[in-house]
Amino acid sequence: MSYNTIILSRTGALSTITINRPKKLNALNQETIAELHDAFKVADADKETKVIIVTGSGEKAFVAGADISEFSDFSASEGKALAASGHEQLFDFVENLSTPVIAAVNGFALGGGLELAMACHFRVASNNAKLGLPEVSLGVIPGYGGTQRLPQLVGKGRALEMIMTAGMIDANQALNYGLVNHVVAQEALITFCTGMASKISNNSTVAIGMAIKAVNANYKSGVNGFEVEIEGFGASFGTEDFKEGTTAFLEKRKANFPGK
Repeated sequence: MSYNTIILSRTGALSTITINRPKKLNALNQETIAELHDAFKVADADKETKVIIVTGSGEKAFVAGADISEFSDFSASEGKALAASGHEQLFDFVENLSTPVIAAVNGFALGGGLELAMACHFRVASNNAKLGLPEVSLGVIPGYGGTQRLPQLVGKGRALEMIMTAGMIDANQALNYGLVNHVVAQEALITFCTGMASKISNNSTVAIGMAIKAVNANYKSGVNGFEVEIEGFGASFGTEDFKEGTTAFLEKRKANFPGK
């Protein structure tokens, strides 16, 4: 499929989604959100894809927020509908994909950009990255999961400080906070993420999908994460990947997982 605001490509087991609005610092508008939803859906359904990397075009920004011009005149009900639609189409959708998603944060990740990065399964930042949720400086709160995912990652106090000051933190501070997993040089970002993807690709896609579901369950109201883990653990024993993994271990060879 052809896209106007993103680029989807696959090399081997790795699909890469690049948000391609460099003149707008890759800001998210409704078209981009819809195209991202489709691209993630396509990549997740592709049996050859074992890992997805999402990044921004250029060297300045991953995503420098939402496109404010689209909603500056919205009513309260329209704003609520905008947030609900974004959660369903993109942010919750990405978080719950069974295919691992790595955010390669190259530069600014602000507002909706940071919220997209936080919806990914983990984050790697370039050393020039700046991260923040500046929404209160516009008279609004984060609406794409920022008030929920940021405290989960950095703790309540740090999250409230970042939200209330509307300030940015640099890559090293984000690493110290646990907001990103790694910080690397700008020019090494995609290579580093590709290496991480390669390591992930060696493992069982079925087991990884179950692990994502179990970890996410811990953060869902009314869901017992331990029970989800127990169910997933038990279900693993009925998969071809389990048979291959245990057989390969006993035979002292590298496993060749069928993904079933």
